[in-house]
Amino acid sequence: MANVSKPAPKQVSLLVLEEASHNATALKQILDGEGWRVRVVQDLPMLHAELKTAEYSLLIANIVLVGLDSATFHVLKELASVNADEGGRIRVLYIVPELTGAQYVGPLELERLPYAVRPFHLHDFLEKVSDLLVEVKAIEGPLRMTRYEFGEARKKKKETSRTTSMFASRDSYVYTEEELAEYEKQEAEAAKNRRFKPRTNLGDPRA
Repeated sequence: MANVSKPAPKQVSLLVLEEASHNATALKQILDGEGWRVRVVQDLPMLHAELKTAEYSLLIANIVLVGLDSATFHVLKELASVNADEGGRIRVLYIVPELTGAQYVGPLELERLPYAVRPFHLHDFLEKVSDLLVEVKAIEGPLRMTRYEFGEARKKKKETSRTTSMFASRDSYVYTEEELAEYEKQEAEAAKNRRFKPRTNLGDPRA
C-alpha cells in the first residue's frame, strides 16, 4: 500500500504595522526566527490594502499609528472580536511605546485588548504572540508548551553536556564541557582586550 504523504502545514502569516525601520526590522527578525511569514507595512493605507488582499492570523500594530479614535482602530477591534469557531481569522496585538504608555495602556485595558509595552521582554512578547495565534488556531499550542517539551528532551542528554538555547528560534544548542571551556577562554581574552582598549569618548560608556 502506497504511503500517502500529509500536506505541508500552512505557514503562519503575520502583519506588522510599524513606521520606524529599526523597530520593524527587530520585530521581523524575532518573528522570522519562529518560522512565521512576516510582512511589514508603514502606514494605514498599506495596512488596509494588505488586510483586503491577503489573509493574516495576527496583526502587530504600533498603537500610535492606529490611534484610539480612528476608524481603523474600531475596525480592527471588530475583526479581532470574532471567535475562531464563528469564522474569526485574525487577532491584534498592540505595541505601546513606553513614553506613551500613560496615554494608551488605560484605554486598551478598559477595552480588554492585548498589548505589549516596548521595550518588552522577548519571552513575554513571544508568549503573547503565540497565545493569540492559538486563539485563531494558527498554531497548535503556545510557545511555553514548546519550551517545556524542549526542556524535557534536554533532560535526556548526557550529563557531561550543558545546554543553552536561543529562544527566538526555539532551537537547542548543546555543547560539551570542552567546547564550553574553549568558548569561555575566548570570551575572557576578548574581555581582556576590551579592558585595555583606550577610551576615545569618555562621555559614552560603550566606547
